[in-house]
Amino acid sequence: MTRSLESALLRIGELQAHLPAATAALMGLAALGAATLPGISPLTRPVATMAHEGAHAVMGSAMGQRVTGVSLRRNGEGRTMLARSRGAGFILAGVVGYLGPSVFGLGAAALIHVGHIIAVLWFTLLALGFLGIAVRRNGFGLAAVVATGLAVFLVARYAPLGAQVAVAYGIAWFLLLSGVRAVLQHGRHASDAIALRELTRLPGWLWAGFWLAGSAAALVIGGGLLI
Repeated sequence: MTRSLESALLRIGELQAHLPAATAALMGLAALGAATLPGISPLTRPVATMAHEGAHAVMGSAMGQRVTGVSLRRNGEGRTMLARSRGAGFILAGVVGYLGPSVFGLGAAALIHVGHIIAVLWFTLLALGFLGIAVRRNGFGLAAVVATGLAVFLVARYAPLGAQVAVAYGIAWFLLLSGVRAVLQHGRHASDAIALRELTRLPGWLWAGFWLAGSAAALVIGGGLLI
């Protein structure tokens, strides 16, 4: 282990100073642009999809489902394949997808709030590593996960502390905001809402409303933690 990597890893357990509230708010505005601007969002959308599909996979595994694969597409869409397409585990896995980015963003905001800001970068790398195993048979998905992970690793290991803190804030804001954006964009017409309607007989608009309430609440709480 080189000296620089050892020093970088030691920062995981250390506490870092928060950004000033105004700077944190500016990071939120930058993340909003990354999540919504037409010229940028197509490039960043696969990152939000990673969180979405990752949530499907995590919940499916937690409920005893075997994840047979995850695919990510160039248009920002994705799919998580589970061994059994029925039962409570499959339904719960379907429910959490649109809450995934918001939940992960809220977790990042909580880490930042308690001062473990650099830990956000390394937890992000760990999550991407597990996702990379699931997408190994999907060429674009694997390339996207590896590229994202490489970018985060380079920041976590080589960037100055101030830049690392800024990127951690950016990750948290982006996930929180992209969670709301995805629900507003797809709503009751989302493939997850359609699948859940068929499985539970509950209307798609009810699932969309649930996801919007959850993602909006995460944004409000997470934003308060970050500022």
